[in-house]
Amino acid sequence: MGVVRTRIAPSPTGFLHIGTARTALFNYIFTKKYQGQFVLRIEDTDIERSDEKFEMDIIEGLKWLGLNWDEGPEIGGDYAPYRQSERNYTYAKYTQKLLDENKAYYCFCSQEELEAQRADLISEGLAPIYSGKCRNLSKEEIAEKLNGNNKYIIRFKMPGKKIFFDDMIRGNLEFDTELVGDFAIAKNIGIPLYNFAVVVDDFEMKITHIIRGEDHISNTPKQIALCEALDFPILQYAHLPLILGHDRSKMSKRDGATSMINFMALLGWNPGTNKEIFSIKELEKEFSMERIQKSGAIFNIQKLESINAHYIKKMTLEKLADLCAPYFKKAGYKTNDEKLKKIIKLEQERIKKISDILEIAKFFFEPSDYLAEILIWKKSNKEKALATLKDVLKNFESVADNNFNIQNLKPILDILTEKHNGAGEVFWPLRVALSSQESSPPPLEIAEILDKKETLKRIKIAIDKLMQI
Repeated sequence: MGVVRTRIAPSPTGFLHIGTARTALFNYIFTKKYQGQFVLRIEDTDIERSDEKFEMDIIEGLKWLGLNWDEGPEIGGDYAPYRQSERNYTYAKYTQKLLDENKAYYCFCSQEELEAQRADLISEGLAPIYSGKCRNLSKEEIAEKLNGNNKYIIRFKMPGKKIFFDDMIRGNLEFDTELVGDFAIAKNIGIPLYNFAVVVDDFEMKITHIIRGEDHISNTPKQIALCEALDFPILQYAHLPLILGHDRSKMSKRDGATSMINFMALLGWNPGTNKEIFSIKELEKEFSMERIQKSGAIFNIQKLESINAHYIKKMTLEKLADLCAPYFKKAGYKTNDEKLKKIIKLEQERIKKISDILEIAKFFFEPSDYLAEILIWKKSNKEKALATLKDVLKNFESVADNNFNIQNLKPILDILTEKHNGAGEVFWPLRVALSSQESSPPPLEIAEILDKKETLKRIKIAIDKLMQI
């Protein structure tokens, strides 16, 4: 295989989508597998809908995922500029070439005419293609209309033949161009439409492989026909399966970058083993087009959370604390680094995604209200739970503030466990009293983080609750 050059060419008409991110990933790992170049091109020819904020979101999102491009906006390259809105001169050159060679023509049909024609064809059960009304206008007729400032678009003369191409994922595909018709390629000489602009840019930027979603399959015969008309080489195409929601509807956006990369790789690609955890370097080595499925890939949020949780468990305490800190700050919870790290260490096994941390750990900062009944262990009763908590309160009160830690509290609970006939009788009501919930980390670890004053306060609240039922 010669030099591989791929591109991701998003349109900045919306925020970065999971489908665009997955397409970028497959382009990236395919390119790196063959030591090629990965290009970012911004397709902003839709002037009305394109927005700089969307472009920045896409660029920042790709950077966040670690999908760094070799050429593109911000860093430049041999084939700059990499925004279509800055390449009008190039498009004008090729548009004029097609017009001069009678491979394209001016179409002066009004929108009303086109819509009426389309409706008629659909009502007759025919493909809604252009009739070709303006295809054979004389030079004099064209000049007269242009001089009269008649509105127009430029259409490509689609050759009447079948087009074949070998898709790297789907195999041999065939299209009858008579079902495509003469399609529009430009609003005027210098303002191209999608199919024409991408063909010109891919040629000018020496792209070799087009890896994109299957929703672009219908564009491929148009682009191949344009390549043939312009004497451009035919590229290699690979059309990825769409990403479907859990109900198999088309996905219409992002948490940890590493886990997201891992997850997206498995959306439509099978490594051939049961392995589900891959680094980006492992993906570059293992990836192959042959293992991409043809059918839609289901977006399984449970799998994403599982993969994300795996990476969170492997994170260093320092890194995870840094990622979680902004959530506490935004909620107005004040904490120092030492307390934060203790909380994170205690909760790390339970975190599926970083944004979970606030919901999981907010009880360290403010207790929630809860029903008194959940203080009672399933094998116990109100009287036993009340007696246990009173015993715990009395013994904890005797511990000096500076000695209020697991090392000094554990012997107390060991004695109380024996006195009250089992750990459940002691640990259950204490856990609920301190965390306001039935599922939480061990109570001694919670008590050490809360400190003596807050621990005693919460035990007293629990005792009051039990006394009221």
